[in-house]
Amino acid sequence: MEFGCHLPVYGAAATREVTLGFARRMESLGYDAVWASDHVVLPEGIASRYPYDPSGRLPLPLDTPFLEPLVTLALVAGATERLRLGTSILVLPHRHPVLAAKMLATLDHLAPGRVVAGVGVGWMREEIELFGVPYARRGAWSDEAIEVMRACWTRERPAFSGRFFRFGPLGFAPRPARGTIPVWIGGNSPAALRRAARLGDGWHGTFLTAGETAAVVERLRAACREAGRGPETLTLSIRVGLPARRPAAELVEQMQALAALGVHHVLLETRVTDLDGMVATYERFAAEVRPRL
Repeated sequence: MEFGCHLPVYGAAATREVTLGFARRMESLGYDAVWASDHVVLPEGIASRYPYDPSGRLPLPLDTPFLEPLVTLALVAGATERLRLGTSILVLPHRHPVLAAKMLATLDHLAPGRVVAGVGVGWMREEIELFGVPYARRGAWSDEAIEVMRACWTRERPAFSGRFFRFGPLGFAPRPARGTIPVWIGGNSPAALRRAARLGDGWHGTFLTAGETAAVVERLRAACREAGRGPETLTLSIRVGLPARRPAAELVEQMQALAALGVHHVLLETRVTDLDGMVATYERFAAEVRPRL
């Protein structure tokens, strides 16, 4: 099982010094990846329900600094050598897919083979519609966007003709170092699971217990069979909270349960505070939990 860490991309810790210090320390501790979340803006008067908090409200003030994820990962790429660089989750409707493909391919060209594109359709209507994407059609729009990105990465002269995007042959370079970039589809909904089965190289769940993960993975495997692919061809990953003071034995039990379900990569997210506080939590996991797995 691999383990990644969530970068401090929002709040007071979202600075150059903290970001670089954190990434370098995570690499030295042997973590496998660092990940960045995605919000371009935080609109005033958000009515959309935030799916990962019982209150349904995004727990961030409107003026919270929130770093753009691909720019942040480019900074980290230049300061590290081994860490994979992932998005959890890049909201597809925030960017035209040719531009997103170019940014991801450039990052992968400069950090060869290290990029993982965790992508999703997003939940915030106000932010998505700001960029001109109809909220009710964001799923179909995003499906086509994934196809556009793959065309840009893999074809000599990419061209596309669909419902949302049409363009003739393009010169697109540089292309990803290994010919393409793995796409992990984020989300726990039935639509997200079908999307992962049809279009994903992997699935990326968010804030599920081991029991909840078991039920979702079973539905995901059924979706794979319906899509005509073997479930084993899909990389399973999940983003989980890492409390600063949770007993190591409980964390070991949780990770073992996820491994038994076939989860390959766990993204650990701790509370964003200061550099020393965040690093201490990940140091404890590296020293007390990972050796027992």
